[in-house]
Amino acid sequence: MTDPTLYPLRFKPILKDKIWGGARLRDLLGKSASEKAGESWEISGVKDNISVVENGFLAGNSLLELAEIYMGDLVGDYIFDRFGVEFPLLIKFIDAADFLSVQVHPGDTLARERHNSFGKTEMWYILESDNGQLIAGFNRKLDREQYLEHFNGGSLKEILNYEKVAPGDIYFMPAGRVHAIGPGVLLAEIQQTSDVTYRIYDWDRTGENGQPRELHTELALDAIDFDMPSSYRTGYQALNNSTVTAVDSPYFTTSVIKLDMPVEKDYNLIDSFVIYLCTEGTAGITYGRGAIEIIKKGETLLIPAELKNLAIVPTEPTTMLEVYIK
Repeated sequence: MTDPTLYPLRFKPILKDKIWGGARLRDLLGKSASEKAGESWEISGVKDNISVVENGFLAGNSLLELAEIYMGDLVGDYIFDRFGVEFPLLIKFIDAADFLSVQVHPGDTLARERHNSFGKTEMWYILESDNGQLIAGFNRKLDREQYLEHFNGGSLKEILNYEKVAPGDIYFMPAGRVHAIGPGVLLAEIQQTSDVTYRIYDWDRTGENGQPRELHTELALDAIDFDMPSSYRTGYQALNNSTVTAVDSPYFTTSVIKLDMPVEKDYNLIDSFVIYLCTEGTAGITYGRGAIEIIKKGETLLIPAELKNLAIVPTEPTTMLEVYIK
């Protein structure tokens, strides 16, 4: 068997300043970011925001170019058959110094009809929380008419569900769930490749032009899921030196790997790329004939599908997210 051509790929972060952004992408995650950086797009196939490789002999090539050349070797034959050269996930770190807008994303069917886009199901993993909170869904079961009564009556904030969050908390946000990240929260976001957002409420603030930002009231109405689950937070129990699946959805599977000793990984049963996001600590990813790529807190690596066997070797207690598509 010949050695694989590809290797763990690191991409240049795409930094986005936001009116609600802060300084922690720079100060805690080491990004070359401003004090108003709200988002670091770590791996993106979104049009006009295509990630570019930062390491190795493929440095300077875009994710789209790699998909065109390496196809299934990069993303997996199954994934390439489903999505072609369009990378199916968008990976971000987000720092909120203020509330993001209250928003909702359409599902696949509505997004395809309206925008020729994928829907946007996502999940959040909390890295840091300075007494932070977020909004996930409603605090009561509603129907369309009850929602509109509160919306038009100016009491939308009274029906939103507010959650205090702590590092390690996970929230799965299916398309249709109203949500917002709150001040004091630094998180990793894993989502379908889509940039379609319907803004419902923006805290009566103005944009850089001094005008209120656009709302998408009517568009959002058809996308909102008014149901109320028994719990919004995803329950899981991290185990030392083990891979614990926390989110298992049709769009992505995410596991938490907490380790203080080397762990070997065998991906021969997975026909997909794998993404590592380091949320704490530092580790070396060893592959091939002794090659190694370092990953530390705030960094992301794309493991090509042709790399089936590797090891994660921590140099200190380390926590990582492992993401792939079934």
